[in-house]
Amino acid sequence: MNPTATELVRLLNVNGETLAVAESLTGGLVAAEITSVPGASQVFRGSVTAYATELKHRLLGVDAALLERSGAVDPQVAAQMAAGVREALGADWGIATTGVAGPDPQDGKPVGTVYVAVDGPFRQGSLSASGGKVEALRLNGGRAEIRMESVRSVLALLLAELAGEQTGNERAQDTERNGGF
Repeated sequence: MNPTATELVRLLNVNGETLAVAESLTGGLVAAEITSVPGASQVFRGSVTAYATELKHRLLGVDAALLERSGAVDPQVAAQMAAGVREALGADWGIATTGVAGPDPQDGKPVGTVYVAVDGPFRQGSLSASGGKVEALRLNGGRAEIRMESVRSVLALLLAELAGEQTGNERAQDTERNGGF
């Protein structure tokens, strides 16, 4: 069991929040990692594996003109996938993966080009401004390594957001207990 996925499920449960996943190059691996954690059913709403480009538009609401102009491997596409799955599945948080695992380049992007994204209820004390966050990756290795590192990276991105919120809340509570303002 993935320790990051375990911590994500724990934090989501503590916060009373839910998660939805949109995947392309990872083909369901992110959802599999999350659902391997006992108790994931309390926080995991579901996932959409939109491997085909047109499904990113039809199921996740990614802008068709953006897909036509930039292709599926693009930071804005990742951001819109995360926001789209969050809305489509009625979750507090949405995460997404899109990229090129190989063996061949796609949309003019080399193998190992990956974008992971998170969209959620960003609050005061969060590490990100409202709207979402995208991380660009340039990964090495074979297809399997690129896919697994993409899973690890998107889970870590969400964990940083959730842990940042938890840390901010804990700091506020500690300040109140110690008479600060």
